[in-house]
Amino acid sequence: MTQSSPLVMKKSACGFLRLICFNTQNTAQSTVFRHGDLSPQEFFPTDKHKEVARQHGYGQLTKLGIQHQYELGQYMRRRYSHFLSVVYKQNEIYVQSTDCDQTLMSAQASLAGLYPLTQDQIWNPRILWQPIPVHTVPLSHDNLLYLPFSRCPRYNELLRETFAARDFQRQFKHCLNAKYSHYEEKDLFEQNIFCQFFLTSILTKLIKLSELLLQAEFGFHKQIQKSRLQGGILLKTILKHISDARRPSHQQKMVMYSAHAATIVALQMALNVFNGKLPPYSACHFFELYQEKNGQYTIEMYYRNNSLRDPHPLTLPGCKFHCPLERFTHLVSPVLTQHWTRECRI
Repeated sequence: MTQSSPLVMKKSACGFLRLICFNTQNTAQSTVFRHGDLSPQEFFPTDKHKEVARQHGYGQLTKLGIQHQYELGQYMRRRYSHFLSVVYKQNEIYVQSTDCDQTLMSAQASLAGLYPLTQDQIWNPRILWQPIPVHTVPLSHDNLLYLPFSRCPRYNELLRETFAARDFQRQFKHCLNAKYSHYEEKDLFEQNIFCQFFLTSILTKLIKLSELLLQAEFGFHKQIQKSRLQGGILLKTILKHISDARRPSHQQKMVMYSAHAATIVALQMALNVFNGKLPPYSACHFFELYQEKNGQYTIEMYYRNNSLRDPHPLTLPGCKFHCPLERFTHLVSPVLTQHWTRECRI
């Protein structure tokens, strides 16, 4: 962390997307994160495990998913304890989620870790939890977090161009035709591991395919134009929160967004910092605003995609890691639209 006074800090995403924006005399933060591990949303007709999922519900957070989101909240409590109040205060934090069970549940689990009860807050000694508002809108009206936004003719045209591109078709076919490995099938059977190896190969292929499709949706072809219609919308909102945090009268310290893997990818594509990998469950993208000793405001970004390691510092192309806010805004201005509906027209 820099020795300057932090002014804005982080955000996250649904899977789970969360944006956090802090504002006090010396700090503000934004976070976007993906939701936690969830039960399958669909099964093959003959799958023997579908009855178990039917009892608990499709697309619901698993115990592991709840635990990871709770630990994410604990991590943020440690990271931002110097400026975020110990107890929940309505005027300090705003939480928004997509209208999906897994993202709403993830937001609640993370908030439980972020705001552990103090002795004075305990209302039932057997329930060490408190309700904290999580805001949402119907998916049909979500023009911020539930990406991609398909109600945009120009974007749909760009997507058709992307899928028809020769380079995309080549990579798509390569992904579908990937071989298991240099091992012969008979060798794998003899080692009694073919079934496991086959399933692992299929999973790896599906992940690679998902990564390729996400890149196609938000980049690959005419990335700037796509970002103006997709991830740039969220980035613009985040920058507004960060700018507002500089006002002495602004009391909101944190804004959290709970969303999906696609939300993080679209955001990072707009920033041109996407690493090409599918964001894992509970992945977070953090924005932190600092006020330097000379009064200048700078932005730092971090990406937490492994709970066992410190977040990776991210540098906006064209700037240094401690990027001046004005420079940051200027560099991302090509993906910030003023008239989304107008630009969506063909």
